[in-house]
Amino acid sequence: MLDGNDLYKLDIDSASFAKACGGPCTEGCVTLARIGDNAWALGDSKRPDAEPLRFTTEELDSAGIDPTRFGMSV
Repeated sequence: MLDGNDLYKLDIDSASFAKACGGPCTEGCVTLARIGDNAWALGDSKRPDAEPLRFTTEELDSAGIDPTRFGMSV
């Protein structure tokens, strides 16, 4: 099982991020990428240079973030 330190060791340079917006994308959108088995990177489209946060699938679920909203399967 991955922990927080393991997640930040994963390379995300080639990760493909998808956006999900709550309405018109005028304020910025949340971005999400699968970065490994049971591993995700969550970013902010308004701050593309900021390091994305990393989560396990269980952590995303606990936070109410559904990868299917981004067009991704779990």
